[in-house]
Amino acid sequence: MNRGTPNYIPILFTLALPLTLLQVLPEALASPSCDNRSNNTQAKLQECVTVEGVREHQAVFQAIADANNGIRASGTSGYDVSKDYVVDRMLAAGYNVTVQPFQFNAYIQLGPSTLEQIAPAGVAYVEDLDYNLMAQTDPGDVTGPVTAVDLALIDSSTSTSGCEAGDFAGFPAGDIALIQRGACAFQLKAENAAAAGAVGAIIFNQGNTPDRMGLINGTLGQTYAGGIPVFFATYPRGEEWAGTIGLQMRMIADVFHGQAITYNVFAETLGGNPGNVVIAGAHLDSVNQGPGIQDNGSGSAAILEVAEQMAKVKPQNKVRFAWWGAEEMGLLGSSFYINNLSQEERDSIALYLDFEMIGSPNFVRFIFDGDGSDFGFVGPPGSEAIEAFFEDFYADRDLASKATPFTGRSDYQSFINVGIPAGGLFTGAEGIKTAEEAATYGGTAGEQYDPCYHLACDTFDNVSLEVLDQNADAAAAAILQYGMNTEAVNGNSGNNSCKR
Repeated sequence: MNRGTPNYIPILFTLALPLTLLQVLPEALASPSCDNRSNNTQAKLQECVTVEGVREHQAVFQAIADANNGIRASGTSGYDVSKDYVVDRMLAAGYNVTVQPFQFNAYIQLGPSTLEQIAPAGVAYVEDLDYNLMAQTDPGDVTGPVTAVDLALIDSSTSTSGCEAGDFAGFPAGDIALIQRGACAFQLKAENAAAAGAVGAIIFNQGNTPDRMGLINGTLGQTYAGGIPVFFATYPRGEEWAGTIGLQMRMIADVFHGQAITYNVFAETLGGNPGNVVIAGAHLDSVNQGPGIQDNGSGSAAILEVAEQMAKVKPQNKVRFAWWGAEEMGLLGSSFYINNLSQEERDSIALYLDFEMIGSPNFVRFIFDGDGSDFGFVGPPGSEAIEAFFEDFYADRDLASKATPFTGRSDYQSFINVGIPAGGLFTGAEGIKTAEEAATYGGTAGEQYDPCYHLACDTFDNVSLEVLDQNADAAAAAILQYGMNTEAVNGNSGNNSCKR
């Protein structure tokens, strides 16, 4: 990664995969006939869409991350090379390929951060144990006395620390602000501190409940403009620092925070009805903390494999595969795409299929709750049919599935916002698997669905091959079905030849 540069230049990349990755790829990824035929039926397509084919792409994403500071976040060379790989594969498969650049407010961690006590003693604190960076923090290397701001340590449930400008009355300019979580947004607390003359801010957890004691992956928000570094710390550390007389600390945030350029990638069929477009998408970017091979290299690799195996199909409807940039920064790529379409172009989209983390190691087969029957929020009309399609897909194979709500945390939300039917698959992120789920799906109760969610260990090994294989087939089935016939969703009958 080119340190300190907002727009990174993609490096030349050859597919020289590490031996450990090559060893997991079989000599033949699919039947030899797959290279020559049109996979225009469910049986033919699902025979040719293989987990080995998906893993081939994931292996490349891992190799790209390894060569680019361990990440593939938007705004970095790792993302740009991932984008180039998808473009090259889709051009080779014969699709119409479009790369859509857009500018965004990037936050990229360039190196390790530092938090140390200078006085009354010298203490070095451990990143990701004692503290971490708040996402969207500004860079900085600052040293100063630490001043506590309106803390509520006796009854921490009442904390409003830093929420009002008045909390900083008499705050010494040039100090580091020690602030407690609670009552208002992190961004407001940090910007109030900056306005009071703080050179840095440490926000520690609230401490009022067990889940508000440790670290979280907190964010200041896309519009943060405080200009100072901001860290998050555990409640025990914050309580300790609040009671330390004469405390002085040093904070170093080695980040880039500013405007950068990233990209969406689209590959669409040459033919098909342009007035009835089926979009299948997944975000291509990782977080700053790791290579993102499960989040969302699983969805990105799966739709890439499906697209390659559908290359000779002539669908009745135009099929557009989408790889989104900057999803991890707030669904920015899909939002940019939707917001820059004309009303006529929006009206031409029949439906959107989202494939977000579809190989979680401690998985549940989740389907987005399009009809709202489980969680109350109903997707745009037609979303219920997409949910039913995936329910039937699993049921036909005697596989359990479960509804999951539209929470606004993936790219489907950009489509739902403008009334486009949406649905898709998900296998779980930071949520905890229940005993009932473990009895149904296997795995370990009491642990996260993806224990490496948003961490450096989200690597090539952080995947369930079982569910990845099943969901790659499910994605293939839905994309082909709706590529031929969207009648169940919007009344456009098309061709009935691919009914399940």
